[in-house]
Amino acid sequence: MGKTELLITIILFNLFFVLFVVAIMVYIKKYKLRKREYLDEIKIKNEIHQKEILTTQLEIQQATMQQIGRELHDNIGQKLTLVSLYTQQLVYENKVPQENERIEQIYQIINSSLQDLRSLSKNLTNDNVIENEMVTLIQEEVNHINALKRCKVIFEHNFEKIDLEFVKKNVLLRITQEFLQNSLKHAQCNNIIIQLNSYPGFLLALEIKDDGVGFDDAKITADGIGLKNMKKRAEIIGGKFTLESKANLGTKLTITLNGQT
Repeated sequence: MGKTELLITIILFNLFFVLFVVAIMVYIKKYKLRKREYLDEIKIKNEIHQKEILTTQLEIQQATMQQIGRELHDNIGQKLTLVSLYTQQLVYENKVPQENERIEQIYQIINSSLQDLRSLSKNLTNDNVIENEMVTLIQEEVNHINALKRCKVIFEHNFEKIDLEFVKKNVLLRITQEFLQNSLKHAQCNNIIIQLNSYPGFLLALEIKDDGVGFDDAKITADGIGLKNMKKRAEIIGGKFTLESKANLGTKLTITLNGQT
């Protein structure tokens, strides 16, 4: 074999070797790409599955609450109404005049309890959420907390009305209630500020912060101040959930919603 033929053989060998290496690299790259696509697909399917599970849990919870609400209204509510009519009749007939004042007091207590029961029943059956706007729902919670005079709650928003579907309204309301209750129980706060605003670029932002004792972010646990429960609810409606807290500097929760209502 001459030098020329040897040189050609070496060149061809090197060329085939380079092509082989390139082919292996292309194969590995495509394999990694397919693997990443497969893992991404599995991740998306898992996320969808988890959301479906969370949604089902919420639906079951709502159905249970609605059943309890109906039972309260149809059963206990009717009995209290009947007792109220009996006590009113006793006062009207004046058969025991010496006890009229006490009977009247009992009548007032029963009526007050009946109103509370109807309000509870309405909340449990979600009628209140269905009938009212998000601003009204949060304002009702604010009024309730301020009436307790344990902590001052301020509510700010940049709109009067926004058309949210029932699930989103319900979830945002429950998260707000959860945060408020935890702040009252654990934060030892004096003030809570709730902001519900709409900005260009995303649909809605709900921010709630207190000036309580707070806690160390690094020590947040799944059970801490209902974090797990609130985060799961936010995930159901596709919300971005963040919670920030520092010891003695209070706690701030933010939920942002993108897309259509």
